[in-house]
Amino acid sequence: MLTLSNHAREQAQRRGLPEAIVLSVARAPEQRISVRPGREIRQSRIAVPAGGTLYLVRVVVDMDPTVETVVTVYRTSMIDKYWSRR
Repeated sequence: MLTLSNHAREQAQRRGLPEAIVLSVARAPEQRISVRPGREIRQSRIAVPAGGTLYLVRVVVDMDPTVETVVTVYRTSMIDKYWSRR
């Protein structure tokens, strides 16, 4: 099960990211980066708004055996800085 924290919802709204994009990246990211046990950054390159500027949308997810919680989300134009080449 995947849920969004209140903080993640607020940050998505503040940053102009539709909840559907946040959930899409969380469920099917282009990349997953382990931060520590139980936490991942899931990221995808997305044009925001559709057809607009290409951004990297990064979704921070806390994982436990029964639920995954999106704790925050943001977008950045600095794709090269965060994109994993591994």
